[in-house]
Amino acid sequence: MANVAAPSRSRECYGGSLMPTHQASSSQPRRSHTTADMKARQSAKIQELGIALAAGGLFSLDDKAQALGLSRSTVWTILKGNHKSSGLSATIINRILAAPRLHPLVRAITLEYVEEKAAGLYGHSKEQRRKFVRQLSRVEKPSQLEPETRIVDIAA
Repeated sequence: MANVAAPSRSRECYGGSLMPTHQASSSQPRRSHTTADMKARQSAKIQELGIALAAGGLFSLDDKAQALGLSRSTVWTILKGNHKSSGLSATIINRILAAPRLHPLVRAITLEYVEEKAAGLYGHSKEQRRKFVRQLSRVEKPSQLEPETRIVDIAA
């Protein structure tokens, strides 16, 4: 029987399969953002909405709900971070942007969120992003966003 050198990587058995116990070698491409990083970024952006509402003088849940054009329970869920991992839906964003008492800072943060989600910074697939953009109201798209980051251009 020939001598076979042991592999240089240590491995341990996990559920019947062998799993490497070290990081990938530097010659292999590494993903720059993990899903957890992208979801944390999304959550932080949503938390900015709460900070902006407070900066606009809105402290009670009733005032925040009225300003955002949403129900109290929806606002509570959003601000407490209990929203779905998919983030804010296009329907919720449409309602927020259509609210007549929306603070300009909240509008700006919401539009940044839309741009980032449409660009894929929160880890959604290309198809999920296209669906998201299709469901957005046309009210804000062309006039409110910079020409190079318009939502209609991202969806194409």
